[in-house]
Amino acid sequence: MKKAHALVTLSVILAVSLASAQKANTLTPKEKAEGWRLLFDGKTTEGWRSARGRGFPTTGWAVRDGTIMVTEAGGEESGNGGDIVTARTYADFELSVDFKTSPGANSGIMYFVDLNLMPWKNGHGSPIGFEYQVLDDALHPDAKRGINGNRTVASLYDMIPAAAGKRIKPVGEWNTARIVVHGKHGEHWLNGVKVLEYDRDSPKFKEILPESKYDVFPSYGQTASGYILLQDHGFPVWFRNIKIREIAGSTLAN
Repeated sequence: MKKAHALVTLSVILAVSLASAQKANTLTPKEKAEGWRLLFDGKTTEGWRSARGRGFPTTGWAVRDGTIMVTEAGGEESGNGGDIVTARTYADFELSVDFKTSPGANSGIMYFVDLNLMPWKNGHGSPIGFEYQVLDDALHPDAKRGINGNRTVASLYDMIPAAAGKRIKPVGEWNTARIVVHGKHGEHWLNGVKVLEYDRDSPKFKEILPESKYDVFPSYGQTASGYILLQDHGFPVWFRNIKIREIAGSTLAN
């Protein structure tokens, strides 16, 4: 009887926990008071547009079950609908995004994006910016490229690897990316743990740049603001709970 009673009690606790869990794509009163704002309402594409033009892509993306997702297109970088960007640019901010990948998937959450720099594949690749890598490290070959793992999930793509001990949930489960930018300082977080940080004016950062694919862009890493971008890399990837809090005192470009 004691065992049965314990099981019932545990079931009640779990039910209460689930019932009290925050609904996806919403803000708590505390978050609202802290200045958080949703960038995705869970139902529409409002607030997002193509990186190639003013409208939202007609292919390559879908809003399903409270998520905004990349649809299957054979893994080509920005080869179907193309990347999507926020309606405006951001400078100092804290960004939080839940993401879930399919097996072997590749994508990214980019920031400081300059839409005037789209050099790859005659404009059919992604524009240039900082990238929080979204990847299936186990199956996608990009995880083994680059230097010291700087193309694995949560890394500053092709620049700084995420901590080797990062806690990533399995493919098909939700992970939470957090990006913090204040002045020249930046941080990447994964599932509540900081996995890297950098200072764009530091000697270390300037040493890394020439070893990356971005060394051909003299202004890379020095812009004060830019668009936030979700990357279409032709693999099913889902995003939700996309929210941002602008840090007081920042100079914003509209």
